[in-house]
Amino acid sequence: MVSSKDILIPILLGISSFSDTVLMGATAVCVSRRCLANEIIGKHLYSSPQTSECVVNVNLTSIQYQTLSVDTKVLRFSSFMKIKMEWKDPDLAWTNTQYNFDELMLPANKIWTPNLTVDNAVYTVVKPVSKDILVRRDGTVNYAIAVHVTVVCGINLFTYPFVSDSCPVAINGWNQSTCGLKLQYGSISTVGADQGEWKTLSVDLHQKQEDHYLSVSLAINPFNALVSLVLPSALIMLVDLVSFALPLDGGERNPFKIKLVFSFTVFLLLLSKNVPDSGICSPLLYYHYCFCLIVLVVSVLLSMVLTRLAKNGSMWSDKRGPGKARQGDKYQKNYINLRDTVTTSVKLTTKEAAVQNVFSFLENMDKEEREKKERQDYAYSWDRICFWTYLSLDVVYSLSVIGFSRTEFCKINNLEF
Repeated sequence: MVSSKDILIPILLGISSFSDTVLMGATAVCVSRRCLANEIIGKHLYSSPQTSECVVNVNLTSIQYQTLSVDTKVLRFSSFMKIKMEWKDPDLAWTNTQYNFDELMLPANKIWTPNLTVDNAVYTVVKPVSKDILVRRDGTVNYAIAVHVTVVCGINLFTYPFVSDSCPVAINGWNQSTCGLKLQYGSISTVGADQGEWKTLSVDLHQKQEDHYLSVSLAINPFNALVSLVLPSALIMLVDLVSFALPLDGGERNPFKIKLVFSFTVFLLLLSKNVPDSGICSPLLYYHYCFCLIVLVVSVLLSMVLTRLAKNGSMWSDKRGPGKARQGDKYQKNYINLRDTVTTSVKLTTKEAAVQNVFSFLENMDKEEREKKERQDYAYSWDRICFWTYLSLDVVYSLSVIGFSRTEFCKINNLEF
């Protein structure tokens, strides 16, 4: 007869061997990083770490900033940022007894990642730098994103093209009541600061109440605007001033001044295409062009008036009755006087009468020459007055522009977000 002891011993031995086999199999299954990664992915950790304070501390370890473009017409600028961040998720941690490695790579779309926002942006595109995320043994996660952002910024263009201003880029996390992200900022650096027309002078971290923002200091390279807008207007004004040296009665001054006006309008169209014509702080360059255009037009009108004065002694046409010659027509009048003189001399019989008629003819010619010289002297005296007036006006205007450009005439608040 078989005893109970003989029956229990084989059963216990079988159970012991089966448990050893199961434990050995369990320990032999997950010995690689891929196995651990699949195990973590299977947890479906798509929600944020739930701490007792309901706040996730995200450390932005480094921010690389680069200004891509600045549109002065619509007062917007675009930038690119590469942000490296770090946070801790206890559910992603493992111990040395389970797995004998310190780091692990996980797909970026299989676990929770922070969603950063730019408060004052009108266009934002956020993409991960890599599809993988580095996770450490203690649950620390390293992640990097690339951010393309367009921000509205009221740049003070009053002193254009000598412009330097700062614009905010408010990088923040999502917050609702007491829950959300709490950002900690690390190092900030610039890339490609001297490339393009606009230069990035500095990028500093500032605080507005409880939020932070990056203050980007920008400055424009004035060379292009100086060569294409400022220098041509100054040269045209200089040429207009020197054109007073042209003679009034030669018929060359008026067409030349009209060409200057048409040339100036070309640069005025170029200005309207590159620089905004509205806003709180309109560029001083617009007022400069308006002043120059008015001065050029007045100069043309004065030149026409003075030319008329030098020729006829009056601004208006002076016509006599029918059959009479027009005053100031030198050749026709001399011809009539000479014809009358010769005809009268032939009819006269005495020598004294002929001499008297020739003397009268010469006297009339001298009188006409004196009247013409008086008219020209009168016109040229006014012409000299206009020249010195224009010269004084240009000097005073230049000093006034320099003074206005050195004062802080306008300020824009870009922190209303």
